[in-house]
Amino acid sequence: MTALRDCRFARLLPLMLVALLSGCSQAPSVDVLGSFFPAWLVCFIVAIVLTALARLLVLRLHLKVALPMLAYPGLVAFFTFALWLLFFY
Repeated sequence: MTALRDCRFARLLPLMLVALLSGCSQAPSVDVLGSFFPAWLVCFIVAIVLTALARLLVLRLHLKVALPMLAYPGLVAFFTFALWLLFFY
């Protein structure tokens, strides 16, 4: 039984290596004042600003957020991934 499992692993190993190394083929970077930054870092900074603006909007509308410890980091993650997909994918 272990020989069969080892055989399956041996067949999947090259496929797993190709899948892992294919992510290194492109490194999107953005020129900010002459210095290159990873694209996700720029998206993360913009997402923090967008989340702060969303929080101000929530406060102005007098809405109550049920779980702010989960809502705002989740909003930052959502904005980060959405911006990266919109501009760099």
